[in-house]
Amino acid sequence: MSDILHFFRDCSGKLTAVSLPFELDEIIAQWSGLINHMARNHNGAFSRDEWAYMIYFLDRHLLEEVYIKTFGLPADGNSGVIHMLMRPRGQVAVWLPNNVSLLGPLVLILLSLSGNPVIIKSGSHSQNLTQVFLDYSSTQLTHGALRNYLSSKVKVETFSRDDPRQKDMAAEAKVRLFFGSDMSAKVIDSLPHPIGSLSFAFVDRKSEIWMEKGAVTADTLAMLIKVMAIYGRFGCTSPQKVVVIDGSPQDAVDLSKRLAEMWPSVIRRDVEPHTASENVKALQSAAALGWQPAIAERNGAVFASGGFDLPPFAGAMALPVISATIQEAVAHLPSNIQTLGYALSSPNDRRWLLELANSGIKRFVPLAQMHHFGPYWDGYSYWSSLFETVEIRI
Repeated sequence: MSDILHFFRDCSGKLTAVSLPFELDEIIAQWSGLINHMARNHNGAFSRDEWAYMIYFLDRHLLEEVYIKTFGLPADGNSGVIHMLMRPRGQVAVWLPNNVSLLGPLVLILLSLSGNPVIIKSGSHSQNLTQVFLDYSSTQLTHGALRNYLSSKVKVETFSRDDPRQKDMAAEAKVRLFFGSDMSAKVIDSLPHPIGSLSFAFVDRKSEIWMEKGAVTADTLAMLIKVMAIYGRFGCTSPQKVVVIDGSPQDAVDLSKRLAEMWPSVIRRDVEPHTASENVKALQSAAALGWQPAIAERNGAVFASGGFDLPPFAGAMALPVISATIQEAVAHLPSNIQTLGYALSSPNDRRWLLELANSGIKRFVPLAQMHHFGPYWDGYSYWSSLFETVEIRI
């Protein structure tokens, strides 16, 4: 039941009323109010990089931006004619992948802003950070609208995909969000669902980083390392390679070495033995295939310079670094490209827009925001679809 109206004015001056079951400002304030406690108390289920990212994601301005991007700036409902009413569409069902554990908590936060009831199925073979964060939030929030919402409107499931409950989960959902492989998406799509329900399948995607030599600073490289450290090369937003735009092969060599040298000063946690072993194998494989690899202290990560013509090498914490022209970089984008994280001198230059227009890139963001889940994803405005539109003409 939605009984509180919130008003927003778009760039054309039109007013939209959004009906919610709570005061939006209160929900946002309570989410961002967790930041101070989180900054002092690291939850061990999350890596320190993941926990730091969660703190960043709960920034009040970032949460408010979801509504601003979708509906416009907050406005006085008595200052104009309402042309549209938006109301929560109903039950939202989410299927999470196995390889991006942080996605669940981020989805939970964003979906909570819509006021819809939510059921989230955690990855069958991954750590259930969604439930961990839900329990943590519920413990810290002793009262208020957000605690009431989380306790009554949010449910996290951990059953396998063969469980009959999955069919019920699909059949009751007005909106379905799927994250995972193409094959699994087809299975979910074949399940029963209400007539008129909406489905968004976010399937196999690849991402990469473009950098210009003049835009490479120590801070930029430190951020690149932090972005890589969260998931390695797993996950749709994880960089699969770094391209030095209009750089020379030597620039790629120098950048690889510099990243390897900086790694231990940026990532201070211990290297797991199996990770170190995998990185040694990646180092040897890259060298055998013709790459020029550099390995970080304690075998923490591998960075290898080379060209598009070289065979790929495997390694979760092993990243290729290639120099290329813009045209070469575009020509070698994967067909399932998603996010392009950039470090460019002039990202507003029209030449970048033209390249984007003629490519399959879905997100063009500063590399620090590569993992930032938002109201637009894979080219879809999925978050606005969590609301049903009532057209109003006066």
